[in-house]
Amino acid sequence: MDAALAWVIIGGLLEPLWVIGLKKFNDTRSVAWGVFAVVIMFVSPGVLAFAMQDMAVGVAYSIWTGIGAVTTLIAGMLVFHERIGRLKVLFVFLIIAGVVGLELSSEVMA
Repeated sequence: MDAALAWVIIGGLLEPLWVIGLKKFNDTRSVAWGVFAVVIMFVSPGVLAFAMQDMAVGVAYSIWTGIGAVTTLIAGMLVFHERIGRLKVLFVFLIIAGVVGLELSSEVMA
């Protein structure tokens, strides 16, 4: 795995952290959760910026948002006990397939 892809993955995995922080802030009005959410909101795209130095912008952003969307959905299930039906699972797999396809096609075209 090259460094750019590693940065994109790290940035994508940070996405659910700020979403959880924002939800916790909304539920508790705790300043600590609010500060946490804002800090991670800046760190996650900052990490993406490192990846875009060596990766196409469209591919990097698509992978970053795909990872963020999938992991946020999983975090919602685990942390907030949100329900996920079969149709949502199908669409999550489609997101994952799209992200993998983007990464594979960008290496072929390079």
